[in-house]
This record gives sequence, C-alpha cells and structure tokens, in this order.
Amino acid sequence: MKLYITEGSPYARIVRTVVIEKGFESRVEIIYAKTRAAGSPYYQINPSGRVPYLVRDDGVALEESQLISAYLDQLDGKPLFTLPTGEPGWEARRLEALARSLADGLAVWSRENARPENERSPTTIKHETARAARMSDVWEKEINHPWMQGASHLPINMAQITLVCALGMEVRNPDLHWRPGHPTLSAWYERMAARPSLVATAPPPLH
Repeated sequence: MKLYITEGSPYARIVRTVVIEKGFESRVEIIYAKTRAAGSPYYQINPSGRVPYLVRDDGVALEESQLISAYLDQLDGKPLFTLPTGEPGWEARRLEALARSLADGLAVWSRENARPENERSPTTIKHETARAARMSDVWEKEINHPWMQGASHLPINMAQITLVCALGMEVRNPDLHWRPGHPTLSAWYERMAARPSLVATAPPPLH
C-alpha cells in the first residue's frame, strides 16, 4: 500500500503513528506529496490534493485520517483501537472529537502561516490564536480523564494520538504557545510524545 503524506500534517502523522503501532511499516510505503502547488503531479493521484491518502494494493484509495486509521486497524483482524461500549465509548468519542477540534483549528492557522505574508488574514490568525488558547484551557482539565491517562509504554488510543499530533504542531508554528499555564497538559504531552511511534513521526521544525 502507498500512503501519501506531508511532513507537517497532523492528520498524516496520526495515520503514520497507527502504521507503526500496528507493525505495518513493511506493508505501507510512505510517499511525500507536493500539495498546494499549481500543477503538482500529486493531483493526478488524488484530485482533492489532501493528505493523508492511502492507495490500497487493489488500487482503491481512502482519504481522511479517521477512515484510513480504522481501515488499517482491522486489516489484520487484531484491532488495537476498538472503543468500549456504552457510556465509556461515548466518552472516548467525545474526547477524540475534542482533540480533533484542536487539531482542526491549528491546521487552519498553519495553512494561513504558509501563505505569503501579504496574503495572510490577520482576522483568521487572531481567531485561531484565541481558539487554541481556549482549547488548551479545556484540555488542562480534560487531560485527567481516565481515557487520556497513560504513559509511553502503555497501550494508546486514538484520542491520545490525535491530541499529541495536535499539540506537536508547536514546532511548526512559533506563535503557538500552549504550554504556559498548563502544567498538567505539558507533563502529559512529554510522557506521551516519548512513545517510539510518536518520536518516529514527529514533524521537523520550520527552517
């Protein structure tokens, strides 16, 4: 299978982490895509131009990190990320959605920063800066939820992976300062980010 990614995408990082957690490194070829560039050859592969994008061995392609992650998880008949039933399952979904909400806002901010300076929207950047601050406050409290607890050597879930990938965008955005005033969240992040799969997929800083 071929997995198309960009190195700065938190969504691609989520799937890359799942690939490693599932032990599928030899089954999934990682390919760096050229996105947001006129005439990119990648658009002939994926017309939407988005990542991640998984092309299966049968030629069928899947887009969107949650879909790809779910597909990979069941591929060997030994799912690692099955959610509990009943109320615990709804709590797990709620927390994953909350982590994705943070990632979505930070992705918008990141895309705005990638524009030429004279094309950036100060209104959008101001909005996303404020959103990130509010969400960091929320996560300082939510991080104590039992579903979010864990360490680098314990089983991991999709809410945890998504949150680490969102917060890890700090290395690509010099104006993202989620750590001050959030000691519990910061300590949690350091523990979880030390997991081998998350170390291996950490995005490089902007030059």
